[in-house]
Amino acid sequence: MDIINLSEHNSIINQYMAEIRDIDYQKNRMLFRNNIMRIGEYEAFEISKTLDYEAREVATPLGIAKVNVPTDKIVLATIFRAGLPFHQGFLNIFDHAGNAFVSAYREYKDEAHHEVGIHVEYLATPSIDKKNLIIADPMLATGGSMELGYRAFASKGTPKKINVACVIATPEGIDHIKATFPDDKTTVWCAAIDPGMNEHKYIVPGFGDAGDLCYGDKL
Repeated sequence: MDIINLSEHNSIINQYMAEIRDIDYQKNRMLFRNNIMRIGEYEAFEISKTLDYEAREVATPLGIAKVNVPTDKIVLATIFRAGLPFHQGFLNIFDHAGNAFVSAYREYKDEAHHEVGIHVEYLATPSIDKKNLIIADPMLATGGSMELGYRAFASKGTPKKINVACVIATPEGIDHIKATFPDDKTTVWCAAIDPGMNEHKYIVPGFGDAGDLCYGDKL
C-alpha cells in the first residue's frame, strides 16, 4: 500500500494548509471551505497522474489532434458532512465521475467523550464495480469512519483501485487503513500526517472539527 504525504515536498498545498490551521483564518467559514476544496482539487490532479490513459483523436476547426485521455471510470465518494467541500474539489477536476455519499458520525459512549464509536445510517452510490474509487474525507483520525464508509460503498461492487484521500492523517489512522483495506490496490493521499490524537480522538495539532469549521456548530 502506498502512502503519499504531499507535505514532504514544497508546493502551494502548504500555503492552503497553513491557512486552514490558522485559528484566526478559521473565523471565515467561506475561506476555510474554499481551501478545503482547493486541497481536494490538488489531490485530484495528483491522482489523475496514476490513471490509465489511451490516445484519442479529436476534431478541431483546423484538423485532427491526438490527445491522451483517461480510461478509468471514477466514483467519487464522501462522508457527510465534513467531506462535502473536499468532495467538491475532486468533482471540479473529475467532472464526469459518478458520486457516492454515506453518513457516518461519531457516537461518544462515555460522559467524558473518551470512548468513540461510529454510526452509519445512509448510503447513496452507483455501482463501484471495476471502477477507480476515491473516498474523500478531510480527517483520517482513527480510520473507523473511513473503514465503515468503504464497507458501505463496497456493498455495491468491487473497485479496480481505491484512493483514500484526506487533508490530515494520523499514523494510527493509516495503520487502520493498512489493516482493513485491500493492500494491493489501495493508495492513501494526504496533505499532512500529524503525530497523533488527543483523548477525544481529535487530531493534534490538526485544525479542529472540519465539519463545524465548514458549516458551524452542531447540537
